Amino acid sequence: MIRTLRAFDPHSVKLVIFDLDGTLIDSRLDLVHSVNAALRHIQRPELPEHVIASYVGDGAPVLIQRALGGKAVDETTLRRGLEFFLSYYREHKLDHTTVYQGIAQALAAIQGSNGARRKLAVLTNKPVNPSRAIVDALGLGQFFAQVYGGNSFPTKKPDPEGAQKILAENGIGAEHAVIVGDSHTDIETGHNAGLWTIGVTYGFAPQTLADAHPDVIVDYPQELAAVFGKR
Repeated sequence: MIRTLRAFDPHSVKLVIFDLDGTLIDSRLDLVHSVNAALRHIQRPELPEHVIASYVGDGAPVLIQRALGGKAVDETTLRRGLEFFLSYYREHKLDHTTVYQGIAQALAAIQGSNGARRKLAVLTNKPVNPSRAIVDALGLGQFFAQVYGGNSFPTKKPDPEGAQKILAENGIGAEHAVIVGDSHTDIETGHNAGLWTIGVTYGFAPQTLADAHPDVIVDYPQELAAVFGKR
């Protein structure tokens, strides 16, 4: 179901920025395995899948900090856990990760048949190198003019810096751009950058969308194209 809380003219949209995890790809299991591998490495108890999934969205350092119990964790333990997580995930990032069903077709429809109508980009808080590797390995690289990660800029989402950089590189004003994501982090990024916003409930953190107030909410990847008038 598509729920429109604040309507925008899809024909005015020239740029669509997508989150990665929980929006384009289902990377839940590889992230869970990598976090638990890091916890085992530093002799901490493993966590359930749904708990780790709820921690995703604000970048690897925050993910590991949350898995270790929050801000009270000491810096040495956090660093050891983060380093192991990044190393393990680098090797196992594509063990189980897949593109959500219907995403490739939705991207093609949103972009337009000649590839010139709309620009598409990825802005994720995941480190940029594995993000680009995943996008390319799963056959999505053809759609995106830019793929930026959580270490591409001095700040991460919900800071608007990354979104503003993508706007500037494409020469497009914020009023002609939309951000799509599965959590409040993405919607807040859109608000901070003056973008239109679409929240997807099929991802990792749908419970966070209500208080973030996206302009449009969709429940299935296949519905994204319909938001832009393509079915």
